[in-house]
Amino acid sequence: MRQDHKVGEPQFIRFDERRAFELAAGVAGKPLFGDGAMLNLIEFEPGSVVPLHSHPHEQLGIVLRGMQALVVDGVAHEMSPYEGYVLPGDVEHSAYCGRDGALVLDIFCPVREDYRDRWADEA
Repeated sequence: MRQDHKVGEPQFIRFDERRAFELAAGVAGKPLFGDGAMLNLIEFEPGSVVPLHSHPHEQLGIVLRGMQALVVDGVAHEMSPYEGYVLPGDVEHSAYCGRDGALVLDIFCPVREDYRDRWADEA
């Protein structure tokens, strides 16, 4: 397991100075990895799409700017700023955003090691 901090020690960052990594075309995340959970500040370019996928991690999120839609079981749930969601692990979903893009904060539990590895590999 790669760490960008020492286990059990506090971390303080500025997301506007954090390096991003690509999640999908036009979708970039700025992660913050804890020991058991992680945050991912996601910037969606206008009209961008995250393809259908699933993962074992529980995912919670809040839309901070713009519109993001999560598609679950073929139903699009369009969310505006200050609307949030919880996706249990292994739920298939996709996402898209509106014409102005979106800024979304996702929380994953446990840490997505695939994201940690991708973020480290793009360093």
